[in-house]
Amino acid sequence: MRPPYWFGGRNCPMLDASILSEFTGKRVLVTGGTGMIGRHVTHLLGNAQAKVTVVSLDNIRPDPRAEYLHADLTNYEICRELTQRKDFVFHLAGIKASMEISTTMVASHFVPTLMMNTNVLESCRVNQVGRVLYTSSIGAYEAESDFVEKELGQFEGPPMDFAGWAKRMGELQIAAYQKQYGLKHFSIVRPSAVYGPGDNFDPTTAMVVPSLLAKIKTGECVEVWGDGMAVRDIAFSEDVAEGLVLAILKGTNGYTNLGSGSGISIRELVFIMQEIVPFEFKFDPSKPSGKKQKLLDLKKAHSQLGYSPKTGLKAGLKKTWEWFNEYPFEHLQKMNYFNADKN
Repeated sequence: MRPPYWFGGRNCPMLDASILSEFTGKRVLVTGGTGMIGRHVTHLLGNAQAKVTVVSLDNIRPDPRAEYLHADLTNYEICRELTQRKDFVFHLAGIKASMEISTTMVASHFVPTLMMNTNVLESCRVNQVGRVLYTSSIGAYEAESDFVEKELGQFEGPPMDFAGWAKRMGELQIAAYQKQYGLKHFSIVRPSAVYGPGDNFDPTTAMVVPSLLAKIKTGECVEVWGDGMAVRDIAFSEDVAEGLVLAILKGTNGYTNLGSGSGISIRELVFIMQEIVPFEFKFDPSKPSGKKQKLLDLKKAHSQLGYSPKTGLKAGLKKTWEWFNEYPFEHLQKMNYFNADKN
């Protein structure tokens, strides 16, 4: 069995040696570094010989080169301690949820997200961290948005879902730092739907791709919500991780989208997955499928960051499926905010 931080010997087409050398010997904190994006960021930093500290509530340690701390980021004093004397902070910690969970257990999704973001960002400001990367979400966009970046803090309507408010608050916190303190070293990215090795494969809370893979693994007929016509921007975690590294070094001047660069319908996604592993499925049009299309504009990411995702959907799905088959129970060792007793 390959180690859980295995990435298949992937080259990093967006990151040359001069970029990675910026992290050599530097003290870097990665919140959420056990997640599917965070573990690859940690892997890249380890290759660059950075001194990496990962903080998470998950009971896993994917990369032995990093120091792992089990700590709750909803505690401000803990965040103050963790961010001391850090050159870089990648704030990736967050809560992923299925569409059903995110619309029913809204407090369990919203409140800890808001608390983590507020505490980590304020601690970075107070401790004068060199460079900070805040991971927002496509969910911060308006429901009828064209998904093109606007000036930071400029909104035309409410976010597409309730949890999007928490992500927006983090963005506004950074905007406030810029206005009051003139701080320019906080960067923001809004990723699309992301999938990859190390994802959350709990079928009760997982998002589109890991939920599909978890259902396939049962061997039963897979029920797919909706008619399959909804179009999504589905990005591979390793591509997005490289985008985060570019963003923290080059800056985003507000916020920048990170995605795959193309849209695919859920129906096409199912058919491509069936080419990798045969399975039976049926669409259920009576179930909600969400917004008709979510496709991020990547012009800014291309021009300012040099971001250019290279992983095709079939290749990424195959790699994710192989990883999931080797580590089918890792998600059981991850923090589940929706099962935790918050009373």
